[in-house]
Amino acid sequence: MSAPRRFDATGQAAVELVALLPLLVAVALAIFQALAAGVASELAGHAAQSGAVALAEGRDGVAAARASLPGWARSRVRVEVHDTRVHVHVAPPSLLPGLGERLTASATADAGRDR
Repeated sequence: MSAPRRFDATGQAAVELVALLPLLVAVALAIFQALAAGVASELAGHAAQSGAVALAEGRDGVAAARASLPGWARSRVRVEVHDTRVHVHVAPPSLLPGLGERLTASATADAGRDR
């Protein structure tokens, strides 16, 4: 009769870590995307306010809204002015194609009564 074999757990933690890596990467990407969407929302609000202030002062609201954004966001922004309202839409950066457009943040600001 042979002696019973003992279970050897050498390397078990490394195997478990490798198995969990895809999940950890997915969670990290989801957190990054949520933060990017939040930043886009804040930037859209600030840009809309800047555009509305410019309209109230008689300046170009679209140019003011674009100028208030950091460089990376200027290529991802759409600004519309209707009477005294400024509508700003900012798409956050995304590693997955098409996801940034789905998470586009919008904000509206009003410069006051119609002129």
